[in-house]
Amino acid sequence: MRYTLHIARRYLLAKKEAGFITVISLISVIGVTVGVAALVVVLSVFNGFSALVTDILVGFDPHIRIQRTAETAPEDLSSLDSAAASLGGVTGISPYVSGKGMLISPRSSKVVMLRGLDPDRVGDVSGVADAMVDGAYPDRNGGGIVLGFNLADKLGLSIGDTVHIVTATGAHDAVMNFIPPELHAFRVTGVYESDNKEYDGMYAFMTVTDAHRIFRSPAVHGADIRLADIGDAGDAKERLEARYGGAFAVQTWFDLHRDLYSVMQIERWTAFIILSLIIGVASFNLMGSLTMTVIEKTRDIGILKAMGARDRDIRSIFRFEAVIVGVTGSALGVALGLLVCELQVRYHLFALDPNVYIIPAIPVQVRTGDLIIIPAATLLLCTVASYFPSKRASALPPSDAVRWE
Repeated sequence: MRYTLHIARRYLLAKKEAGFITVISLISVIGVTVGVAALVVVLSVFNGFSALVTDILVGFDPHIRIQRTAETAPEDLSSLDSAAASLGGVTGISPYVSGKGMLISPRSSKVVMLRGLDPDRVGDVSGVADAMVDGAYPDRNGGGIVLGFNLADKLGLSIGDTVHIVTATGAHDAVMNFIPPELHAFRVTGVYESDNKEYDGMYAFMTVTDAHRIFRSPAVHGADIRLADIGDAGDAKERLEARYGGAFAVQTWFDLHRDLYSVMQIERWTAFIILSLIIGVASFNLMGSLTMTVIEKTRDIGILKAMGARDRDIRSIFRFEAVIVGVTGSALGVALGLLVCELQVRYHLFALDPNVYIIPAIPVQVRTGDLIIIPAATLLLCTVASYFPSKRASALPPSDAVRWE
């Protein structure tokens, strides 16, 4: 053990004549512990909610969505399957046709997003088939529609009922030609519930053939793709953009909900910065403790320098003190934070009303990266706090330090 580390440990733990300094050092350790534990718990909660949202959204949406643009050529549309196959790791691809339409029932009407998918491939690219609570996805015979639970409830529809659809194309013809709008009758074949109120109240699904018919679109609007590993979505997007250029608009699952994830990321960083202030306050306490230690140990510093200790060795003594406080507080804080997270997972310390929320308790997910970044940031703050006391100690002339002894 280097003598500077040995002296730092002695100064920190054996201050019988400087009880007040010891108390401040203890407060610094407690402050660092509380700050680190709070960061571990809060960031784990953010991770839990982020994972929950991702499971809900990605479980329903594709990993990659390719959309037509004004520059899309017919030959490009016909090559979508081969393009997806060339990506590697593709588990499913389905062409789609989508657009807005008004659903009309005897009870009510509502404008929704209509999506037409290949009934043989829908289970490979979307979670709607797995989210069915009643009925099934319409088959290739057509004429069927699947509604979200909230949408079906608003319209007063159930399995076997008929709903009429008016699209923008039909409404335009009615206005221009002074004729009644074209109504398309569909039978409700299924009701799904995705744990997402926006989806359940705003999306309806049908076969791609029926979507071609009601939107009068001879070509598909794009394709949905699922990958074996969602982490490959970014690379797959780059390869598709390199191949097609501006012929298609390519979006990953993150791009489809960029605003939501951006807000969640801002909230996460805001929480990190605010809770880091706790560690910052503990660092100021540590700075005060080290400054008083320098004053108390003036004679010792003078003797060490007279014996040949270099200025950097004196600085190292007080920096090692800060590091010891940071390491101790970080270790205790991480242990305390992990304990709280484990208790939350097992015993639901912070429960939620299952009648209101889709989960029974606040979710937590501990990530290894957080357990590295938080202690590293803590050690950095503690090291910075030791800069001025250590600089002051190293600047003491040996003659002045022992003058009054």
